[in-house]
Amino acid sequence: MFGLRFPLLRLIILVLAFLAQTYLYARLRRAIGSSRRSEKFKGRAIRAVGAAMGLLFALNTLLVVQPLPWVDPPPVVQIGLFYSAAVWNFGSLFSALFLLLAQVAGTIGRTVVRGCRGRTAEPGTAPVDLSRRRFLRAGVGGLATAPMVLSGYGAAYAGKAYDVQEVTLPFGRSLRVVQLTDIHAGIYMTRDEIRRYANQAIALRPDLFVLTGDFISNSTTFLPGCLAEMVRVHPRFGTFATLGNHEHMYGGSGEIEAVFRAHGIPLLNNAHRIIQTEQGAFAVAGIDDLQRGSPDLEAALRGLDPAVPTLLLSHRPEIFPAAAGRGIPLTLAGHWHGGQVKLNLPGGAISFAHFRTPYPEGLYRIGESRLYVSRGIGTTGTPVRLNARPEVTIFHLT
Repeated sequence: MFGLRFPLLRLIILVLAFLAQTYLYARLRRAIGSSRRSEKFKGRAIRAVGAAMGLLFALNTLLVVQPLPWVDPPPVVQIGLFYSAAVWNFGSLFSALFLLLAQVAGTIGRTVVRGCRGRTAEPGTAPVDLSRRRFLRAGVGGLATAPMVLSGYGAAYAGKAYDVQEVTLPFGRSLRVVQLTDIHAGIYMTRDEIRRYANQAIALRPDLFVLTGDFISNSTTFLPGCLAEMVRVHPRFGTFATLGNHEHMYGGSGEIEAVFRAHGIPLLNNAHRIIQTEQGAFAVAGIDDLQRGSPDLEAALRGLDPAVPTLLLSHRPEIFPAAAGRGIPLTLAGHWHGGQVKLNLPGGAISFAHFRTPYPEGLYRIGESRLYVSRGIGTTGTPVRLNARPEVTIFHLT
């Protein structure tokens, strides 16, 4: 997915998560300690909170750091353990940030009030309104749970409720093309879920079915099941695929290519195919991942007649200026998940992806060349999606 080196990105996320957990534990311990319950109860409650937080953090760390090749875990395990750990750790980052900002703001506010009272009030001590203080603490605590609620919503619903995007573009040949990308098969994208997307692709009746990389999350164990669902789609002119960064990160090229061959899906790795239709020929070309692979656009296009319309498949969209320079009418890509967690502001969208690339999602144009970047269907790092729903794309090319 992202442009940073993935090990560094994982380290940053884990450090931030650890700091968030430490801060939240300190806040919860202080809150429990100030309650009116018995010392015995408070001691047990503090230990229970610490154990639960430690277990969730350790489990999420294991899932981020160590590939877990557990194909189709039981729902009780998937929801009760994997999703719970991911939702807690993702939501806790923002809960801790909110509470920290509220604490800083409160400290500044009290300092300002004391300063004003020191200049204007009569000597003496102003009474402390304990009920008001308890009300404010309860309000801040309630608002701090909002990131947890949003995180749960983003994993349970927003990360699963996909859109079917219909895009009409000029190409020189009349075709129905369906694109799936960033499947990320793994513990958060089971074969049953992949089957649901394959069924949607079948229902769209494509002439051409294209897959633009990141078939797996963090283990090649999930690749055969993923491809077994993809081959259920039977487009008139075939299915074609290109590799993403996750295939290079978690599997050898020979191993990956062998699985594709076994399932009969042509892998366009710096190569192209010419397809004949009643309207004339068109080409489908594909290049290797721009960062992790060995991309070679020249090799992918070598021998192609410029008069033949070419559809270029690339996991990452940053190839677009070079593709436009070669006169390629349409490039399809993914990789960025539309930001995966995105905030829309009056000045534009904000997400990690929007800071890292000029092509985070949607349609772009350079001259007569066009690029479409799909949000994909899977997730990475966390199963949470917010304001960047999964996407199955159907192109009506004319």
